[in-house]
Amino acid sequence: MSTKLDESALPPRDGEGFLLDRANWNRSVGAQLAALDGLTLEADHWAVIELVQAFYDRYGIAPNNRALVRAVKAELGAELGTSLALMKCFGGAPAKAVAKYAGLAKPPHCL
Repeated sequence: MSTKLDESALPPRDGEGFLLDRANWNRSVGAQLAALDGLTLEADHWAVIELVQAFYDRYGIAPNNRALVRAVKAELGAELGTSLALMKCFGGAPAKAVAKYAGLAKPPHCL
């Protein structure tokens, strides 16, 4: 039996599904945002999400794809720290997807 997500129960979002206020984020919201995109978040996803949130807290911006790959490789290891591995994990635009599921605004460098 499939359960349909109630999008109206989610905090306010922009037209692409990014939260308007990071303070409304929690792991449940992140999981629901991913589920809307057909993705179930697992341990590797959460590790990358936490890394991106820490990056944002430190630098005030979400990392672009190149910076994301470097940060993941340095913090989480070479197996996950490649463009291909992150695309398999998050889809074709991993930096954009991770920012969305992490409750961050759409990164300015993402189309």
